[in-house]
Formats: sequence, structure tokens, C-alpha cells
Amino acid sequence: MTGLLDTEAVRAADERLRRAAETGRPCAPVRDLLGDTDQDAAYAVQSLGIARRVDWGRRIVGRKIGLTSPVVQAQLGVDSPDYGVLLDDMSHADREPLDLGRFLQPRAEAEVAFVLGRDLDSPTTTVADVLRATEFVLPAIEVVDSRVAGWDIRLTDTIADNASSGAVVLGTTPRRLDGLDLTALGMTLDRDGRPVSTGSGAACLGSPVIAVAWLAREVARRGQPLRAGEVILSGALGPMVDATAGVFRARLDGLGEVRADFHGTASGTATEGAAA
Repeated sequence: MTGLLDTEAVRAADERLRRAAETGRPCAPVRDLLGDTDQDAAYAVQSLGIARRVDWGRRIVGRKIGLTSPVVQAQLGVDSPDYGVLLDDMSHADREPLDLGRFLQPRAEAEVAFVLGRDLDSPTTTVADVLRATEFVLPAIEVVDSRVAGWDIRLTDTIADNASSGAVVLGTTPRRLDGLDLTALGMTLDRDGRPVSTGSGAACLGSPVIAVAWLAREVARRGQPLRAGEVILSGALGPMVDATAGVFRARLDGLGEVRADFHGTASGTATEGAAA
């Protein structure tokens, strides 16, 4: 991984995404630099971006799993999950107003958020390990965002772009896993009272618990294991939808609801060229 961090392609991809984020101008895909399938190179780009933000004073508070829903995979033309890192400035509470101007091309999706009470640091983590380690779960609305123009992404593009992360709105009433069937859990996401997305726990790799077990194995293998206290976004329960001004409310069976109050307009209206 150290060698990858020093390559010209990884640095160029990181610079392209950094410029898009800072200017609010979506950029060309980075797969022309990284290829379509080199996940190690893409995660190296992601690591550079996260390290820079930590150097600026941000704090890592968790991880997110992306592309767990077959419907979302079909929307984006990819066929494998990925993951990103959650920072403290990305986390918001239920009903906290969110200015869309901080995002480029935001979309919303409903998820189950796991809060860990124990480390998950084994590359052979099982579903049982996840169940034992989970302190509680919360309903969540994730704001996904892409620095790549028009969401023209493949797997390496989204991995490099911190799994197309934007923000997360967390519910405030914790629920223990005892007695909860997360596979059968139903979800409805509405905007200003009108349903815009529906789904279930089964859409998330079969169960959100299975998705977290996948993540735990993957990050442990890469030397970045999950730690107690981290918030884990387990993946979309249904199709993502454009995040526009209005009130989005996600209802998750057995977990209650969470509301995101969006105002303003997203900033991503122009495109940087491929040479950026």
C-alpha cells in the first residue's frame, strides 16, 4: 500500500477529487487514472483524502458501506460493495437543518446505523460476532454525494471518492438488537409526506448484519479494523433518490423514524475537465 500511495496516478486522482470538493465543480471520473478494477489503488486515493481532512482537524467517527443493494448497484452499474470513512463533520442529528449548498450532487437513502460496543478486528468476523459487538442500532438517512460529474461512476471512482459519502442524519432513540429481525425490516422514505423509496433489510446483502460482517472482514484485512464506539452505516435498504429542498422522513419497522430537513440548492452545477 505504501508504494501505491506514492504513485503519480493515485496523487493525480486525489488532486482531481480534492479540487472538485473545494470548488463545488464536479470532475471527470478518475478511472482513467486508476482503471476500472484496481481497488487497492482506489482505497489509496480514499486514504489520502481522509488523512488530509484529519490533518485539518476532523475526527473519524465510523464507516459506511456502499453498494449493498442490488437496486443501487444497478443504478450505478457496479457489482460489488465498497466502504468509506465517516468524519465528525458529516454526522447530524434528527431534524437538524442541512444546507444542500455544501453538497455537489446529493441523493438520500435510508439505512440502519450500528453503534459498536466492542472492537471487530478479525478478518474472519462472523454474523454472530457482529451481533455480540453491537451496542445498539439507529434509523439513519445517508446523504450520498459524488464529486464525479453526473454520477458517471464505476467501482474505482466511488471508492476513491470515499464511497460517494456526503453526510448522515442519525435518529436519537437507540434500539437493542434483541428481538429485531433486520432481514424482514421494512423501510419507507418520504419527501414532504409523499413516498419516494421503499425497501427492506433483505435488500442490504440479505441483511444489514451480513453487510457489517463483510465490512469488518474487509477493513481488518486492510489493517483498519472497526473499533468500539464507531458508527457503521450498513447500506441502503432501497433505491436512493435526489436530495432536494424539503423534509425527508425514513420509517424503519421496529426502529422508529428519522427526519432530514434540507434547504437551499446543491452546488454542483458545472464540470471540471478530465485534465483537472
